[in-house]
Amino acid sequence: MKPYTALMAKLQQATQQLMKDGPLATTATIREALAGLNADDAPAATRSAATPQMKNLNAAPAWAHAAAGTDHLSTAAAIAGVADVAALLRQHGITPPQGSPLPASAKLRTRTPTPSLPDGARYLALTYEGAASQRDYKLYIPSTYTGQAVPLLVMLHGCTQDADDFAAGTRMNLLAEEAGCLVVWPEQPAHANSSRCWNWFNTADQQRDKGEPALIAGIVRQVMAGHAVDPARISIAGLSAGGAMAAVVAAVYPELFHAVGVHSGLPFGAARDLPSALQTMRTGAPGQHRHAAGPKVIVFHGDRDATVHPSNGQHIVTGSVTAQCSIAPESETKKAPGGRKYTRHVYRGENASVIAEHWVVHGAGHAWAGGSAAGTYTDGAGPDASRAMLQFFDML
Repeated sequence: MKPYTALMAKLQQATQQLMKDGPLATTATIREALAGLNADDAPAATRSAATPQMKNLNAAPAWAHAAAGTDHLSTAAAIAGVADVAALLRQHGITPPQGSPLPASAKLRTRTPTPSLPDGARYLALTYEGAASQRDYKLYIPSTYTGQAVPLLVMLHGCTQDADDFAAGTRMNLLAEEAGCLVVWPEQPAHANSSRCWNWFNTADQQRDKGEPALIAGIVRQVMAGHAVDPARISIAGLSAGGAMAAVVAAVYPELFHAVGVHSGLPFGAARDLPSALQTMRTGAPGQHRHAAGPKVIVFHGDRDATVHPSNGQHIVTGSVTAQCSIAPESETKKAPGGRKYTRHVYRGENASVIAEHWVVHGAGHAWAGGSAAGTYTDGAGPDASRAMLQFFDML
């Protein structure tokens, strides 16, 4: 194997290791790869300043926050590790991916404080034990719950987030008081993904009764076993990697969910590994078409999203409605109270019922539309995605 080919193989291995073990464990792999590189054998494109850059799947936003506490990404050692990896690559003429997580100048944020609850409401910290793994989750029980059958909403956070951060940014618990629904917030631990992304791109996590979909479905069933949940009104939603995983779970458990909401996410089956995930994030790609009996879908996406290409939103909708809708959508453009314009496309099935909605938020980036600044990845100028989703889920 030529040195350059070996280098590329090693760097791919290092990228995958970064996803699982974090930056510190990756440095040795990159050092080994670079030590074996003969600069004369590398193609000129490798040494060129115009080498194309690929966006890191775990790219942090401009504020580059890291969760404090036990998350290893919040330690000074991890930050130094990322800087070391970047320095090693630059020394050998290789430009690291844009937005590499937690540069040395990153500022650390404190954990999102748990908000005060209305009288009678509960916000529980629970754990689900699966056949091969476990996941912690939070469960919000509104003050109006007295044992009657109620809707259930599953909310999957994005990379670097946790349940409390996502709950604060979306304000979904506050809306649950109005809707009278339970809200469950599964959490991805750092040992499953160093940036706490849901692994939507792994084939092992895209199958029924396996991997992360099985864990999330298990959490839903555990909540149903302990509370009165209307099985016809269970929906799932998420942001970014969480939105992509919501699409996966809804696709492989169509009988469990009434509807799915994907905010700034990607289609089910659009990637099968990390390289294809990076490509899909950069350019967009169609996923697997769902069968006609699948849950209805609502999509939000900013048309200036530089992290997940906006075309992924249309691919999600197209994959959902192809088997159910043969007519053009109804479209309207309005301005949100916060100032952003948006276009809402409504797709109807043969019986005129709404089967999909696609909200394109003009000028918005990679952030939850209409969200609160109390959480990360939010855009308060956009339309209220949380309220729109609950209305679409038939909870409001």
